[in-house]
Order: sequence, then structure tokens, then C-alpha cells
Amino acid sequence: MTLTLSVDGDVWRAHLRAVAEANPGLTPVAKGNGYGFGLGRLARKAQWLGVDTLAVGTYDELPEVASRFDGDLLVLSPWRPFGAAVELDDAVAKRVVHTVGRLADVDDLLARQPGARIVLERLTSMNRHGFSASDLRTAAELARGRSTLAGVAFHLPLAEGKHLDEVHSLMNDVVGAGLSGTTIWVSHLTDDELAQVRSSYADFDVRPRIGTGLWLGDRGALRVTATVLDVHELARGDVFGYRGRTAPRAGHLLVVSGGTAHGIGLESPTGQGSLRARAATVARGGLDAAGFVRSPFTVDGKPRLFAEPPHMQASLLLLPQGAQVPEVGDEVDVRVRYTATTFDRVVVS
Repeated sequence: MTLTLSVDGDVWRAHLRAVAEANPGLTPVAKGNGYGFGLGRLARKAQWLGVDTLAVGTYDELPEVASRFDGDLLVLSPWRPFGAAVELDDAVAKRVVHTVGRLADVDDLLARQPGARIVLERLTSMNRHGFSASDLRTAAELARGRSTLAGVAFHLPLAEGKHLDEVHSLMNDVVGAGLSGTTIWVSHLTDDELAQVRSSYADFDVRPRIGTGLWLGDRGALRVTATVLDVHELARGDVFGYRGRTAPRAGHLLVVSGGTAHGIGLESPTGQGSLRARAATVARGGLDAAGFVRSPFTVDGKPRLFAEPPHMQASLLLLPQGAQVPEVGDEVDVRVRYTATTFDRVVVS
């Protein structure tokens, strides 16, 4: 009755070790839904890896990881003078490294927590959070003597192989701010880019923050399955579902576990800009308009169509005549976006 993430533990753990060994100073990232594994599990795995710092996305995520990881806790979202950022338990607050990206927040944070550990975030081409070059100099001056400066952060876009020019420019700003030799916390560099940055700036401690490439980097270790809950034979014209649709042809109606509560059938805007990707989007839109939407469930070796939009905890699929019909209790494979899926069970062998 469940949507299950099964993990080949030996393969997964070997991958985690390999990434850690290839990336000295690794800071694992555990945020959101824990990349499908859950935040608590990732915190325990970070402890097992022996790293000294774990990065989380928001202050609200700290309670779930703090009891399972005993090192420093770097919060990636910038500090703001409201919400969970100013409601920290004292024991946890001592372990937190704050990210700041506005001059007003540097003053406010250090007035509330003199000596707080902070990372100054330099605005990148992402244009999300961070200081301009001139404000970075001012922030460094404000922080001197009032905080424990833990470094500068660069959150780069996902344009692989195109980061080095931007990193060189950002590093010039760091030097110009009088922060030579500090720690640089960086996201989304490839292995080759990271090696080149370390070689070019040997007097800096460059620390990679890695989430997807660490936890989801070996997809061969992961399998997602749903359970077949019911099977109904359909004749052409038979009525089914919430909306009283009729079967377009004879076959079978499958009821499988996994619905909108798990993230099944929910989509985010695509990041693909190629002509091929756009053509695929148009094709899917045509199917959707005709009432035929391909599901992420694979039955008898092929992705099958939704019979209707997925329900909260289950989905209805159309299986045409001639396909091998599964039994109730059988498992079928599911293609998911791990960062947007909630599993009923995560089983690590």
C-alpha cells in the first residue's frame, strides 16, 4: 500500500564515501524533503561521513538535524530579523553559522548575538541573495571585531563548465574587501572547476557545498516502486473515476499507490530550453488536451497513461489489451523527482 524508495545501501554508502574523499572540506547539504531520504537520515549520514559542518536550507530545518548531527550547522538562507532565525534554542544557536547578505542584517544580527559566526554571501549571476562588491567591503568592516567571520559564500547557477570567469571576478571582490585567505563556501562547481579554483587560490580554504551530487549522484543505487492496489477489467465505454470518464478502448484499470500527497503528478516549470525539450512539452500538452497524460508509472516495460488526474494517495492507470496485467500486491517502477517526492517508506539495505 506504499510508495517506496529502496536504496542499495552498499552502493549508496560507497558513493557517499567516494564523494567525500574526492572533495576535502565537503559540506553536505540537507534541506527541503531531504532529497527524498528525509532530513534526519541525511544528518545521520553526515555524522557517519565525519564532516565537521552540515548545511541546511532554512532555520526551520535545524531542529530535525541538530539532534542527529553534532557539528556546526550552516544555514544557507540569509539571516533575517524575524521568524525561526531569532527563535533559536541556545544549545543549537552556539552551533549555527549564519549567512548574511544585507548590511542592515549584519548590524541587527551582531547587536542581538555579539560574536556570532557569520558567512558573508557575495551576490552572483543568480541574482538571488548577497552583497554587491562595494557592500561586501562595508560588511567586512562592520563584521571585524564584532563577529567570528567564517568566510564568504558563492551560490552559483547550474551552468556547468561556465563558472570560472565568474569565480575569478568574485574572488577579486573578496581580495578587494580585505578578506584574503578566508574560507570560500561554494555551490555548483564541477570537480574540474573546483580543482582549478583551488589551484588558482591556494591561500584560500575552498569548501564545496554539495547536495544533489552527493545524495542522488548514483541513481543506480535507488529504485522507486508503487504497489498495485486493485485491477479492474474494462470494456470500451465503461465508466470509472471521480469524473465519470469512459474507457476509450478495452483493457484494464489499475489502481496503484502514489498520488498528489506524495508529489505524483505535480510538476514544476521546466528548466530545459532546447528545441527538443520544447517540442516534448508541446507534445505532452497535446496529449493533456485530449485527456491522455503519460504517468510516471511503468507497467510491462512501458510508461502508462493516467486514467484521470491522480488522487491524493493513489493513481488510476489505463492498461491496454495485450499488455501483461500485474496482480494485486505487485510492485511497479515509478520515475520521480526526488526533491519533490514524499515516500511512505525509505528502505536502505
